[in-house]
Amino acid sequence: MSGRLLTLGIDIGGTKIAGGLVDDSGVVVDCVRRETPGHAIEAVEHAIVSVVDELCARASVEGHGDVVAVGIGAAGWVSSDRSTVLFSPHLAWRNTQLRADLSDRMSLPVWVDNDANAAAWAEYRFGTARGHDTAACVTLGTGIGGGVISAGRLQRGAFGVAGEWGHTRVVPDGRRCVCGNRGCWEQYASGRALARAGKELIEVAPAAASALLATVDGDGSRLTGAGVTAAALAGDPAAIELVREVGTWLGEGMVTIAMIVDPSVIVVGGGVGALGELLLGPARERFLAVLPGRGYRPAAEIVEARLGADAGMIGAADLARNKLG
Repeated sequence: MSGRLLTLGIDIGGTKIAGGLVDDSGVVVDCVRRETPGHAIEAVEHAIVSVVDELCARASVEGHGDVVAVGIGAAGWVSSDRSTVLFSPHLAWRNTQLRADLSDRMSLPVWVDNDANAAAWAEYRFGTARGHDTAACVTLGTGIGGGVISAGRLQRGAFGVAGEWGHTRVVPDGRRCVCGNRGCWEQYASGRALARAGKELIEVAPAAASALLATVDGDGSRLTGAGVTAAALAGDPAAIELVREVGTWLGEGMVTIAMIVDPSVIVVGGGVGALGELLLGPARERFLAVLPGRGYRPAAEIVEARLGADAGMIGAADLARNKLG
C-alpha cells in the first residue's frame, strides 16, 4: 500500500453519476462524471461499477493512493440500515437491495446513503455548516432533497427517510408530483419548477421570453431549469424574475424546516442553488416575512453551499470512511 488512504464517493442522480476519489480532508483527488444511463436498475448499477473500476484503476496507475471503501449517495429513500433504496421518485429503485447488489460486483466495502444526506454531511464536515451543532441542508436540483445534522450526527429518522423536504405538501391539490401526490414543495421550488415557469412564460409572453427562446433555438419545449439558471446568471430580466418567484417559494418551504428542526443554519446547494443571491435574496425575504414568532426568536442563517457539485460524492466518501473507522 502507498500509505495514502482514499475513499471513493459516488453521487447518483436522475440525470448524472459523479464519482470521486476523496482524501480524509474532503479534497477530491480525481473524478469522473457521466450521464445516468436511463432509469433501469441494471443499467444504473452497471454504470456505477464502471465508474468505480475506472477510478480505482486510475488511482493505481497515477499513484493517488489506496482506495479502501466506496460510499454511494443515491437519489432515493434509503432504509435506516443503509442497505435498501425503498423508493426513488426519479429512478426505478423500489425496495432495491442496492448495497448487496453492488457489494457482489465489487471487491471493496460499500456504504449506501441518500444523496442529499451525503451532501449535508459534506457541508457539515467541510463546508458552510461546519461549526454548527444543528444544521439543515436543502439540495435544489431536478427536485428537492435535504438532510439534518444534530449533535454531530445525521438524523435519518426511524425508517431512514428524514429530511425529504421536497415532498412536503405546500399547496393542497396543487401540481402533480412524481411521487404521486399533489402540491409538493419541489413542484414550486426546484429545477423542474424553474423549467415549467420558463415554458409558461414562453407560451403566454414569447416577446418577454425572447432571450430564453434564443437559448433553445426557438423551441420552448427544450427549455430546462439549467437553461433558465444560465440566462439569469447572464442577466436576462425575465429569467431573473422567474428565479425570484422560485426563491419566494423556497423561503416559504424553509419556514417549515425552521419550525420542525430549529437549525442555526440552512445551507442551500445543488445546481439551482448555484444561483446564489439571485435565489437566496428572495428566499430570505419570504422566510423572514412569514416565520412564526418573527422579531421574538432567532432566525436561522440561510447560506449558499460551499462545495458545489462535489458535495454529494465528498459526503458519501466521508461517510464510508467514518463507517470503517
